[in-house]
Amino acid sequence: MKNILINVLLAAFITACTDYVQQIDEREGEWISITDSRDGKTYMIVPIGTQIWMAQNLNYDSMDSYCYDDNISNCAKYGRLYMWTAAINVCPEGWHLPSQMEWNILFSAVGGSSVAGKMLKSIGDWRNENGNDSFSFSALPAGERGSGGGYDLMNSSAYYWSSSERDNEFAYAMNLNYYYDSAFLDELGKNYAFSVRCLKD
Repeated sequence: MKNILINVLLAAFITACTDYVQQIDEREGEWISITDSRDGKTYMIVPIGTQIWMAQNLNYDSMDSYCYDDNISNCAKYGRLYMWTAAINVCPEGWHLPSQMEWNILFSAVGGSSVAGKMLKSIGDWRNENGNDSFSFSALPAGERGSGGGYDLMNSSAYYWSSSERDNEFAYAMNLNYYYDSAFLDELGKNYAFSVRCLKD
């Protein structure tokens, strides 16, 4: 009974101090999920190389974020699409939007940018099913919301914002596409809305 009380108090303390609660896999001694205390949503997490990533797209409802086709069921599966100004600060405390350099570190950890797309894509969701999800990153083809407000490329492409800017109008985003195995960073307009993956501080 005493141990149960201590665990309850510890969980309450962690929740009060952060925007997330970590769940530990006692068999492996590794963190396996976090719960965002801002809205109660839980995300699987995965260590890859020297980094720890969320293994699901963020689905926190913030200003300048959208569900594909304005359909909330798409948010449940694919996460929300964020304009860059929202993406830059949307990760919970203790996590952050990865920089251009941090995306490149991930590419190196999975075998290089020429094969990173294949390694990071989920299995079975892409048009030609060319992902093997070797590192449990489970990148989904969530598509995009264009600068004019239209939606496109679900099941074909995924774009993930980085925190790195080119200038006032453009920032770098990681790009995956159904017809190639590579992953790369491209300069894209901040008024587009893309997916977000958070990286542990």
